[in-house]
Parts: sequence; structure tokens; C-alpha cells
Amino acid sequence: MTTEQRDLAVREYQAGKTAFERGDYRQAVMYLERSNALVEPGSKLGGEMQIWLVTAYEAAGQRTEALTLCRKACQHPDLTTRRQGKRLLYILEAPRLKTRPEWLTQIPDLAAIEENESDRDFGRSKFAPTAPRKRVEKKPSIVPEEVDLSQVNTKDNGFIWVALVAGVAIVAGLIWFS
Repeated sequence: MTTEQRDLAVREYQAGKTAFERGDYRQAVMYLERSNALVEPGSKLGGEMQIWLVTAYEAAGQRTEALTLCRKACQHPDLTTRRQGKRLLYILEAPRLKTRPEWLTQIPDLAAIEENESDRDFGRSKFAPTAPRKRVEKKPSIVPEEVDLSQVNTKDNGFIWVALVAGVAIVAGLIWFS
């Protein structure tokens, strides 16, 4: 491999990583496939590219390609690539959890939204941050709630007598010893 090919592969690799981090997974797959084709598959750089490509495949919804390449990465000559490949394969082969739609938050695609003319009149878009709203605190009610006396234990439990005797004993002891 010439240095020109290596430089091109590194540029494509960096472009793929950048596209992946932006969330453009299809573009990341394209760049990473091209960079992976330019380097020797058994090299350390080739192993790194394969791991990134496995992740991009999975993110882009190409699960079979991700599993196939991940199994190859588990047999890679580089020890780090083999370990990462085995960890990824463990994750990819794990059973999928079932989720309910109400557990997820849908994030709208804001790229398709056009600003309205009314929003321009105010000098900001409708998605601009606003001042946080103050939380309205409930004031405690002055009138106590009614209590059902049939539910209240009104029997004398004798505690008041024990406390009164103990208090008298303490006062008598203080007077006697002073």
C-alpha cells in the first residue's frame, strides 16, 4: 500500500467517523467501506476501521452485515480488535428487549421545519430558548381537613400518667439532692 492510498484511507476513515458522530449512518457506512477497502484487513488500522464499520452497519439497520463483519473481527490478528469484536458480537447477539411506544420519546426532524413569517416578526424562531417558567407552589391550606373521629383511637393509653410520675420523681430528686 502506498502512502497516497494510506492517506486517502485515513481521510475516508475520519470522514466516516465524523458522519457517524453526526448521526448520518448511511454516509458513515459509505466512507468506512471505502476506507476499509483501501487498507490491509489484517493491519491494526484495518481492525479499527472494521470495528467502526460494524457499529455503523448496526446503526444504519444493516444487522446481517454488522454480524458478518463482527465475526471476522473476532478472528483478527490484532489482539485489541479481537477483544472489541468479541464484545461487540456479544452485544449484537443479545436478545432484543421489547419496548412500548410510550416508553420512547420521539424526536422530530427539525430540518424540515420552515420558519413562519410570524416568527420572523418577533425576531426569533418558535424553537428559540425562552426564560424558564417559575413554578407555582401550592400554599398550605389554613383550614384543616375534617377528621373522621370514628377512625381515631381515643382510648387512654396511660402514657400521660407515666410521664407525669417520671416528671414528679425527677423534680423531687433534684430538690432532695440540692
